Amino acid sequence: MSTTTVTAPTSLSSQLKTRIRNRTAHVGIIGLGYVGLPLALLFSEERFPVTGFDIDTNKIDLLCKGSSYICRIPATEIQLARTQGFRATSDYSLLTGMDAIIICVPTPLNEHREPDLSYITSTLESVAPHVQPGQLIVLESTTYPGTTEEVMIPLLESKSRLGLRVDRNHGQAEDRLLYVAFSPEREDPGNNTVARRDIPKVVGGASRLATGLACSLYGSIFNRTVPVSGPAAAEMTKLLENIYRCVNIAMVNELKLLCQRMGIDIWEVIEAASTKPFGFQPFYPGPGLGGHCIPVDPFYLSWKAREWDFHTRFIELAGEINSSMPYHVVESIAAALNQRSKPLQAANVLILGVSYKKDIDDLREAPALTIIELLQKEGAVVSYNDPYFLSIGRGRKYDLKLKSVSLSNLWQYDCVVIVTDHSDYDYARIVRESRLVIDTRNATRGIVSSNVTRC
Repeated sequence: MSTTTVTAPTSLSSQLKTRIRNRTAHVGIIGLGYVGLPLALLFSEERFPVTGFDIDTNKIDLLCKGSSYICRIPATEIQLARTQGFRATSDYSLLTGMDAIIICVPTPLNEHREPDLSYITSTLESVAPHVQPGQLIVLESTTYPGTTEEVMIPLLESKSRLGLRVDRNHGQAEDRLLYVAFSPEREDPGNNTVARRDIPKVVGGASRLATGLACSLYGSIFNRTVPVSGPAAAEMTKLLENIYRCVNIAMVNELKLLCQRMGIDIWEVIEAASTKPFGFQPFYPGPGLGGHCIPVDPFYLSWKAREWDFHTRFIELAGEINSSMPYHVVESIAAALNQRSKPLQAANVLILGVSYKKDIDDLREAPALTIIELLQKEGAVVSYNDPYFLSIGRGRKYDLKLKSVSLSNLWQYDCVVIVTDHSDYDYARIVRESRLVIDTRNATRGIVSSNVTRC
């Protein structure tokens, strides 16, 4: 008598792990900005089939043509990814064919300096109707602890057309489950010293199985994954990283103001302190904080802390100090002009560099934009130059309508202000040809001139 061996069906999670291991898992990246597009290209490099999703049809059109809209990503990388199957679309119905969905959308502040989760919620409402059993869904957007469990999971479950539930270690049948995790992005625009895949990836899943699946997925493109106890721990990890920088930058900004009154060169002090081989990490003053994370994240945590009757005084003070720096710059410009018998009103002022950080094309929370607006309110005639931005239009917090001007005739300006110290600038020439230079970044260090005021 012959016997028949019955093989139990492979679980959906096991199938997903196998597809990840074999590089056949379809990965969908939602939000093709400064975080999502580099992530999509990393997966593409490892031969995963990748689909990028974005509501910005201009981005989709450029990617479909093999073009790039981020300066640090050459078009050749987009073109190579397309030969390996990368595609971009605004059609969210294609999410049904994804094995993993990673959400990388903005999380700004609203006009009251409170968390604005509208990008996350609107994205989830578009995603949820298309989710399928066994899919892994990961949020990367920086946010307050509790967002994944309090906002993301309820939206996915309530909007799922198939009545799917998120796995929470309850032992439900896998054919009705989704796997959810949070893994904070750790992009550092302009950093060419650390390869993206060498940055460890923190992962916190809503269940042990979700954490394992997310670690398997990210472990295929990053050299190290760091699992934590859950989404809230991963969310708090990101905030700690950025608040650490925010607080230390605020401290050195405050010390800069004190050193100016005392006649001490803060840059010399920092350089000397940096010789200590232990217990000290240098941070540098500037005209204010920029970028999406560091100026924003402290407010996300302080807002959430109020739910627990906790007042984050230290963190909020750091935010206040950093937010005040553009005002200090404008005061320094006015004082330097007054010493030359020139009022700020009607003065011709040239801003050098408007991106929030040197050598990148990112205007998010850039202090230069605040400085320009403050100068205009004081009646100054403001122009700017930036090799990464030919024009500045309208954003979430500004409406400037300016075009980058040439540096061919610096003498026509009453004051030239170095706000972003791009490597392209010839600072010796700028000092030589300008009447007055206000340096907020110590870009003119080593140049001796009575025309330079460092602030």
